[in-house]
Amino acid sequence: MDLPRNAFKAALKAGQRQIGFWSTLPDGGLVELLAGCGYDWLLIDSEHAPVDPRAMLPLMQAAAPYPTSVVVRPGWNDPVEIKRLLDAGAQTVLVPYVQTAEEARAAVAAVRYPPLGIRGVAGTTRASQWGAIEGYTQQANDEICLLVQVETEAAARNIEEIAAIDGVDGIFVGPADLAASMGFPGETGRPEVRAAVCDAVRRIVAAGKPAGFLSADQTVVAEVAEAGGSFLAVGIDSVLMRRAAVALRQSWD
Repeated sequence: MDLPRNAFKAALKAGQRQIGFWSTLPDGGLVELLAGCGYDWLLIDSEHAPVDPRAMLPLMQAAAPYPTSVVVRPGWNDPVEIKRLLDAGAQTVLVPYVQTAEEARAAVAAVRYPPLGIRGVAGTTRASQWGAIEGYTQQANDEICLLVQVETEAAARNIEEIAAIDGVDGIFVGPADLAASMGFPGETGRPEVRAAVCDAVRRIVAAGKPAGFLSADQTVVAEVAEAGGSFLAVGIDSVLMRRAAVALRQSWD
């Protein structure tokens, strides 16, 4: 059995825009529904959702039959949690709150097997199809995609140093924490925040890395796309569901 190719990583390398969707509601049926909606990638969140590595597995399995790339976000830049997600079959990991080149280097080490990293080696995991993929340990590093999240003013100042770390495949700009660090908590739509996001995206691209972003505001996503963003999440399950439910109720007033 061959190691599955990471289509998302290949697309980023080829400079192809990837449109994604954000999954925060830990329900296998909902993840399966979203996986069949035609998005290039689907992020399953465990930073701000009640999902641990054990709960992540059935969600990834729900998406597996569909032609969408699954991206998982651990709760933190934690090598133990990242190791468990990788062993469960994750090939693309978005590590939150990376502030410095040193923290980016630690994330790279967490996703790579020795001698390039510190990921622990296990013989039979879902990642290796329970040992059916010959040479999994030797090949795995090539198909793992590491995205790091820059989401504060301090982190934004370090974009060039973070982008220079070998093994960082893309940099995602997190608008909510960036807004809070600028003194505008909960105000991601402020002109100052939008300008800071677009500036960060332009600098990421200038440093030679793909830039990512999430917003349910399509005007903001369009601005980031114009600035050079290439992996863009354009919706969030809970936001979309609430908006539709509220609009439906209001249509009967």
